[in-house]
Amino acid sequence: MPSDQTLIAPHTAVPAIRQRALSRWLPLLPALLFLPVVLAPPFNHDVAAVLHFSQRWLAGERLYADLIDVNPPLIFVLNLLPATIAAWTPLDGPQSFQLCMITLGALVWFLAQGGRDRDAEGRVERTLTDVLPPLFLLTAGYDFGQREHLMTLCALPYVLASVRRARGERPRHLIATALLAAVGFALKPYFLAVPGLIELAILLARGRAAFRDPAPWTMAAVFAVYLASLPLLFPRYLNSVLPLVYEYYVDLGQLNAFWVLFTDRLGAAVWTVLVPVAWFALRRPGSPRMMLLAGIGVLVSAMVQHKGWSYHVVPVEMFSAAAALLLAARALDAAAFPRSLAAATVLSAVFAGHAVAVGEAPWREIVYPSSTAGRLAAALREHAYGARVLVLTPDIYPVFPAINDADARSTLRTMNLWLTQSTNATCLPDGRRYREVWEMSRAEFFMYRTVAEDAAKAPPSVILVSRNPGIPWCGREFDYIEYFSRHPLFSELWKKYREVAAVDSYRIYVREQ
Repeated sequence: MPSDQTLIAPHTAVPAIRQRALSRWLPLLPALLFLPVVLAPPFNHDVAAVLHFSQRWLAGERLYADLIDVNPPLIFVLNLLPATIAAWTPLDGPQSFQLCMITLGALVWFLAQGGRDRDAEGRVERTLTDVLPPLFLLTAGYDFGQREHLMTLCALPYVLASVRRARGERPRHLIATALLAAVGFALKPYFLAVPGLIELAILLARGRAAFRDPAPWTMAAVFAVYLASLPLLFPRYLNSVLPLVYEYYVDLGQLNAFWVLFTDRLGAAVWTVLVPVAWFALRRPGSPRMMLLAGIGVLVSAMVQHKGWSYHVVPVEMFSAAAALLLAARALDAAAFPRSLAAATVLSAVFAGHAVAVGEAPWREIVYPSSTAGRLAAALREHAYGARVLVLTPDIYPVFPAINDADARSTLRTMNLWLTQSTNATCLPDGRRYREVWEMSRAEFFMYRTVAEDAAKAPPSVILVSRNPGIPWCGREFDYIEYFSRHPLFSELWKKYREVAAVDSYRIYVREQ
């Protein structure tokens, strides 16, 4: 005769399976709702521009000679992977990049799960922390794939594992976690504030024993190899690009490190989330201090860059929101809250709702077809699909991702005309609109010469011109066509183009056969 337990088991198995499925998928639902958002157009403009440069690099152009940008080389090296996928598969560049990002998210999820001490976490905290990786991956919305977003993703397993490291334990996959974090932190030097604060906290907690931890030495080795590679593999970045960065790019945001704290989005993240969480964390033992330190580290990074742009703020929002919700989860666990699944789902929804409230998704995606970016992308697909395009504008957006959508190739050595914009930021004292060639700085003359010479050497099929130059009005508007037509090569070339489309302030000209 079967036992009573055997007879009852089939009746109880279905509810148990259903409960396990709910506990796994219900808290994940708020993150999954963002998946169609990040896969929908528009592709982030900065991400699109960097990917486009990597595709041109893969096709044979020289980084920092034919392709000049302020970004250090690591981000272009990483983008060679989606560029290669796009070159060898039916996927286009943005789709290949999205595939790589989702794969990275899976790796982050795997490392984050293995690096934690799940048995030491309460039920609400454990369930919430399980879904932090997909929340970090998907709720970036329009800033999906930005360098700050990449760093935040790569850093998350490291931040979670640092809790155990501070107790003298060695988490699983520690070397892989440290390697991934090091790659993320190496994207920009400002990001080193995050491991600096966390490793200092571990050193204070463990004393000399912290020096036996392999994680900081692994990250230091990655940083050392990367730094050593710059003069060997990318000497032009050090010799040519960095001087331009310091002279013309660093102060482009027109804010200092203090006043950036009072910009609308960063100010909201700091004063309404990060500061209150820090105040509670200092008063309560067992608070999520490593997550809080990560939030402070990325705040330092945003302040040092002193621009207050949305993607600079995303890491501050993510780490501070995670710290706040982990604080709430631990309070619920301490109070023995009976509905841990519901509580974790609500906290996950709060994280996602906060991302909607402070970000641009899904509103930018909804209005994209009728926006300037969407209409420009449609016009380029019609007139410049697969063509070479000379871009005469100071804008990254909406030129990118419209260039990517049209599978076109920009012929400009820089991503836009930011260098021309920066070198003409003030009016001439005698009232003239343009400098003569012999009066130009080396940076201005470089752009003036290379735009004309490159276009004349290999005439683009299409020229895209912005009528909004982003340069101060000095008696009359700065006109890019008039400015470059003073060069005889460009003047002769321009005679062969006719206007075929206009999208707001952008004009599209096609070369006549």
